Amino acid sequence: MAMAKSLVVVLALFLLSVLASSTTVSHDGRALLINGQRRIIISGSIHYPRSTPEMWPELIKKAKEGGLDAIETYVFWNVHEPVKRQYNFEGNLDLVRFIKEVQNAGLYAIVRIGPYVCAEWDYGGFPAWLRQIPGMEMRTDNKPFKDEMQTFTTLIVDMLKKENLMAPQGGPIILAQIENEYGNIQSGYGAAANKYIQWCANMAQSLGIGVPWIMCQQADAPQPMINTCNGFYCHDFQPNNANSPKIWTENWTGWFKDWDKPDPHRPAEDVAYAVARFFETNGTVQNYYMYHGGTNFGRTSGGPYITTTYDYDAPLDEYGNIRQPKWGHLKELHAVLKSMEKALVYGNYNSKQLENGVQITEYTGKGITPGCFISNSNTTLDATVEYHGHNYFVPASSVSILPECKEEVYNTAKVNTQTSVMVKRRSQVENEPEGLSWSWRPEAMTSTLKGALGSFRDHKLLDQILATDDKSDYLWYMNTFDHPMDMDMTLQVATQGHVLHAFVNGDHVGSQYAADGNFSFTFEAGVKIKMGKNYISLLSGTIGHSNYGARYELVPTGIAGGPVFIIGGGMKHDLSSELWAYKVGLDGEDNEIYMDSPSHKWHTDSIPTMRPFTWYKTTFKAPLGDEAVVVNLEGMGKGVAWVNGNNLGRYWPTTIANNQGCQQCDYRQPYSPDNQCRSGCGEPGQIWYHIPRSFLKETEPNTLILFEEAGGEPFNVNFQTVTVGTVCGHVEEGKTLTLSCQGTGIISNIEFASFGNPDGMCGAFQKGTCDSQIALDAIQKACVGKMACSIEGSASVLGDSKCKNMPVSLAVQAVCS
Repeated sequence: MAMAKSLVVVLALFLLSVLASSTTVSHDGRALLINGQRRIIISGSIHYPRSTPEMWPELIKKAKEGGLDAIETYVFWNVHEPVKRQYNFEGNLDLVRFIKEVQNAGLYAIVRIGPYVCAEWDYGGFPAWLRQIPGMEMRTDNKPFKDEMQTFTTLIVDMLKKENLMAPQGGPIILAQIENEYGNIQSGYGAAANKYIQWCANMAQSLGIGVPWIMCQQADAPQPMINTCNGFYCHDFQPNNANSPKIWTENWTGWFKDWDKPDPHRPAEDVAYAVARFFETNGTVQNYYMYHGGTNFGRTSGGPYITTTYDYDAPLDEYGNIRQPKWGHLKELHAVLKSMEKALVYGNYNSKQLENGVQITEYTGKGITPGCFISNSNTTLDATVEYHGHNYFVPASSVSILPECKEEVYNTAKVNTQTSVMVKRRSQVENEPEGLSWSWRPEAMTSTLKGALGSFRDHKLLDQILATDDKSDYLWYMNTFDHPMDMDMTLQVATQGHVLHAFVNGDHVGSQYAADGNFSFTFEAGVKIKMGKNYISLLSGTIGHSNYGARYELVPTGIAGGPVFIIGGGMKHDLSSELWAYKVGLDGEDNEIYMDSPSHKWHTDSIPTMRPFTWYKTTFKAPLGDEAVVVNLEGMGKGVAWVNGNNLGRYWPTTIANNQGCQQCDYRQPYSPDNQCRSGCGEPGQIWYHIPRSFLKETEPNTLILFEEAGGEPFNVNFQTVTVGTVCGHVEEGKTLTLSCQGTGIISNIEFASFGNPDGMCGAFQKGTCDSQIALDAIQKACVGKMACSIEGSASVLGDSKCKNMPVSLAVQAVCS
C-alpha cells in the first residue's frame, strides 16, 4: 500500500512537471502569444534532409547565436514514404531527432507539413506512387488525394505528438503549416480549389495539435488558419483577418541556382531593409528562407535543372560556415529589434509619411520604453531627417532604428560587420590529384542495346516518372524495326527531356541535352539501317522533376508519347505505338556498383577518358582538420558521385553559366534574382561538391565512385577544405571593428589598413586624401597572430587622420592562415 501511495505521488509530481513546462500558444491581431505574452519571433529555415544529423547541432547553435528564436523546416513526403506505407525516418530523415536538437538549443520550431512543399525539391515533395492510384488528382477536391494527404499528415502529427514535441506538451513546436503557396496557382483548379482549401483547414484542425495552423500565400485561408506572406518584401502584406498576426513565412535571403545560370546573391543591406520594414509595419513573425540552404544530396533537387548545391546565399553557407557580412549584419538587427520588443507588441502604432519616401514610425505607450523607425524607401535619394531636434542621415533604401526614439543604434545600409572571403585549400595528407589511383569499369549495356525484353512492355511510349516510379534518373525505351534492305536513314525522337542518348544496333548515334529551360526537343541523327531486324535503344535521362505550378505533376517527362520515327527512302515509319520494352535505371544502379563490393570487378590499366557510360573509382584520405570538405569535379562531364556509398548528388561541371546579371550589385534597387547581383558568368555551373565529414573515415581510405554519363577526365579530381581566406571591415569613426578568422586559423597579415577617408570594398580598398600614419602599425600589433581582434575606430587608438570637415572611417583587410 505504501508503494502504491508512493507511485501516486510520483505520478502526480510528474504530471505537475509536465504542466509546468507546457507552453500555451495563441494569437491576437497584433502578435503571437506565448504563455499569454506577446512576442515577435525571428526564425530561419534549415531543412534536415539537406544536411546531416552531425551538422544539426552546430547549424542550430549558429542560428541561435545569430539571434534567431525559432527554426523552421518543411517535411518531405517523398523521402519519408518512397513506397506506399513503407516509411523512412532514419539518418538525415530523422525529423524527430532534428526537432529535439532544436529543443535542446532552447529554440522554438515551426513545422511546415504541407505535405506539398515546393522547396525546389524533386516533384515538390510528392511521392511518385501517388500517380499510380486510380482516379488520382493532386491538390484538389479529390478523394483519393485527400485520403493519402490526410494519412501522411496524421502520421507526422501523431509522431510529433507521441514525442511530446508540440508546445502545449512542453515541446518546441509553436506553429504548423498545412498546404503551401496554393493561392498562387489555385485558379488552375477551378471551383474545386475552394472546397479543397476548406477541407485542408478542417482536416488540420481535427488533428488537435494545440498550436495555430498557418497557410502561406493563401488570401482566402479560412479561419482559424492564419494566412502568411512569402517573398523578398512583405511589409505591405496584411493578413485576411483582423485577429490574425502578420507573419512572413519566407523571406528569401537569396535564390536557388540552376545548372546553366550564374550564382545568385542578395545583399545583406537589402535583406536587413526588408526585415526592418516588416517589423516597422506591425510584423510579428519573420522567417528567413533559407537560413542554411545545404545540399541536394542524391536525387532530391527539383526544377528541373536545379543544381546539387542549395546554398541560397543564406546566412550560413552550404557547408555550415557563417556567411559574413550577412550573418553578422542580421544578428545586430535582431538584437536591436529584441531590445524594443515590448514597444513593438504592446505600444501604440503611429506612422507619419514625409516627402520623397521617408516615413517615421513610433511605438509608444504608458509605461513602455518607446521604439522608433525612420525609413527611406527612395531608391536613389539619401535623406537627412530632422526628428525631435536631431538630424538623422538615412541613406536611400534603408531603415534607421532608434530603440528609445533618441539615438540611431542601427541602420540597414550601414554594415559594421566584417566581410569574410571563403577559399578552398588543398588536402595536406596526400598529393592530389597526382597521387590518386583510378580504376574503371563500363556500364553494362549489351542486353539493352541488342534486343532486351526489358522489365515490362507496352504498346505506347510511357511517361518516364510513371514508368520509373521516380526510382532512377534513367529509363531505357527499346524497340525493333524490320527493314527489307540496308539503307542510310534518319532517327527522329520527340522527347520531353531532359537528356537523350540514342543507339541503333548497338552503336551510339548521338546524345542531346535540353538547353535554356526548353525541356521539349526533337532529336535527329543519321543512322545505318540494315536488312532485317534492327535494334532501337533510347536512354532517356531526367535532371530533377517539376516542383511548382498548377497540376505540375502532370508535366510529361521522357519520351512521353513521342513520336519516334525512322525516316528514309521516301517513307516515314512511326514506331510510337509499336511494342516497346522498358528497363528502369542503369545496370550499375541495379548492382549497386557505388557500394564498392569486393564482388565488383574493376579495371586498373589504360584508364579511358572522355568515354560515356563509364564508372570510375579511387580512394583518398580524409583531409585534416574539421573544416568542410569538398571534391572538385572539374573535368568530368555529367553524372553522379558517391563517397563510401553516400550519394553526393548529380554533378554536371560542363554546363556553363550564362552572362546575365553579373554587373555590380546595388542594394538600393529592389532585388530580383534574374538580372542582378550574380557571380560566375561564363563559368562552370558547379564544380565543388560537398562531402559531409560524417561521410568520411578518418583512419581508413575513403572511396569515391563516379558514374560518368557524358564523358569526362577524372585525373584532375581532388579534395579540398573550405575555410576563411580574407577578412575585411569598414566602419565609421567611433565604431569598433571586429575581425575574426571564424575559428579556422589566425590573422597572419594585414594587407590594407586606413583610418581616414578610404574608398572601395573588400579586395579593392584604396586610400583617400587623408590618413593616419600609425594606423597600420597599431592594427598589426592588435591583430596579427590572433584568431580575432577588435579595433576601436578612434584617433586615440589609431592616430590623427588629419581629415578636415569630412567623415572619417576605418577600413582593414587581413589574411587568415
